Amino acid sequence: MRHRFTKHRFPPFLTDGVLLIDKPPEWTSFDVVNFLRSRFNIPKVGHCGTLDPAATGLLVVVLNQFTRLSQKLSGHDKTYQATLLLGTETDSQDMDGNITAEHDYSAVTAGELRRTIAGFIGDQLQTPPMVSAVKKDGKRLYELARQGLEVSREPKPIRIASIEISRIELPYCDFTVQCSKGTYIRTLCADIGRRLGCGAALFRLRRLRSGPFRLEDAIPLETLKTWEQPELERCIRNFLATQMAAYSGEFDN
Repeated sequence: MRHRFTKHRFPPFLTDGVLLIDKPPEWTSFDVVNFLRSRFNIPKVGHCGTLDPAATGLLVVVLNQFTRLSQKLSGHDKTYQATLLLGTETDSQDMDGNITAEHDYSAVTAGELRRTIAGFIGDQLQTPPMVSAVKKDGKRLYELARQGLEVSREPKPIRIASIEISRIELPYCDFTVQCSKGTYIRTLCADIGRRLGCGAALFRLRRLRSGPFRLEDAIPLETLKTWEQPELERCIRNFLATQMAAYSGEFDN
């Protein structure tokens, strides 16, 4: 639908920049973009790296001319805080999907789990999940999955720089992972479970970092709901002044 400025209580918001948002659960990344466009009357809004609806944390949003940077800013390495659930498999590899199998995990020890997780650090190939935005013959995989179809997927090269385990209380395991763009943490969890022989799924996910952008600098969505255009303007200009000098040359032409 075309954006109609004349029907909005605010004039068009034309400031270019980056906005960091702490996305709550149940909101899609597209929901956040639509909210910002509608509330503040912003002509162009995009995001740099989708978060699943159940996931929370850092969503990098670009406004107006900075939407031209979305592909570049999406290419950064990411850091996530995640919880793995052993013994459960789902059709989406996380708790949003339908449970497809449950297995006994009692033979798995904390030491074995640690060794198995450590084995996933480094360069590798990862097969994207069916419930994902990856395209196959022009169609998104999640569209095929909704039709009950499962198709072969091309494994993609990824890199997991580090995994730090903070808690093991079986069947749960909390860890922080630093990884390359395009890494699916739910697929990582499913692959860990497969290697252990008991299956696993992603129970919880929160994005902490995307390249130079960090969650501690993000604005909660509930706070944005209370803002008007002047508060948004100040936030973006302050952020540009301190964080975005490296990208200023993108708009010289």
